[in-house]
Amino acid sequence: QIDPKDYTFSGLKDETVGRLPGKVAGQQFVIQDCENCSIYIFDHSATITIDDCVNCQIFLGPIKGSVFFRDCRDCKCIVACQQFRARDCRKLEVFLCCATQPIIESSSGMKFGCFQYYYPELALQFKDAGLSIFNNTWSNIHDFTPVSGENNWGLLPENAVVQDYVPLPSSEELNAVRISTDATRSIIPITRGRRQKNSDESCLAVFFAGDYTTANARKLIDEMTGKGFQLVQTKEVSMKAEDAHRVFQQCASEFIPQLEKGPVVALEFNGDGAVEGCRSTINDVFSGTKVFVSESKASASQDVDNFYNFADMQMGM
Repeated sequence: QIDPKDYTFSGLKDETVGRLPGKVAGQQFVIQDCENCSIYIFDHSATITIDDCVNCQIFLGPIKGSVFFRDCRDCKCIVACQQFRARDCRKLEVFLCCATQPIIESSSGMKFGCFQYYYPELALQFKDAGLSIFNNTWSNIHDFTPVSGENNWGLLPENAVVQDYVPLPSSEELNAVRISTDATRSIIPITRGRRQKNSDESCLAVFFAGDYTTANARKLIDEMTGKGFQLVQTKEVSMKAEDAHRVFQQCASEFIPQLEKGPVVALEFNGDGAVEGCRSTINDVFSGTKVFVSESKASASQDVDNFYNFADMQMGM
């Protein structure tokens, strides 16, 4: 028998509370009427609602469905979810991983950054919640109630440090979780999203499904960012033969057999020399792996547009 009290934090003040990995196990969770609290859910859940919370720091592990903030203010959060909604909120600062377009309504002073966090159980929790670490539209916010001449939301500073916003837990019980907020260890690749690109040269790289797809994609990200290129966006999505013709154009036939195996992982890198940098890295490091890479600077921006237009249609964005 499930006791709702085990899945609720209500009416707390000046407390540090949380749930360890394995303790929520895909149930729904409710957080309400908390003030000056540090709240950590180190597990995956079905949905989470957060109502009437003030001045709280909140970490929420992967949420299979939606997270809904209502009537909250002055909260700092780290959240991974399928859907993000905030209504009647003021001044929320959120490091977000969201598979669909985040929505705010009747809210102001909202700031968003890219989710970055690591603890050993987190990768499996993403899988259990049915979330891909590569599907993150954190900066593509839809404001249902825009006010003319005002901006209800913006992006956190690029150099924002996660634990300056949501510090590591101070309680002995929660200290058992082996957390790292080091950007290079983040389970979610850190993307620029909608920030201004530094260069007019981007490059698209697409990995096909296989045993090492995730590891290969991460390796390429490490290599490219190590060379000073920036990761703009990532996407994991299934493709059919007709999609391949639209995206890969004349070299589609080479890649169509690969599509049967499962979804592809696409990465967009930006920076002067990105195409050359990406092609040489793939030749050096992934010589035995089939990867689509933009041919030239001229075709690359079209590759990026073709792929992400297709992916947005797939995801119903």
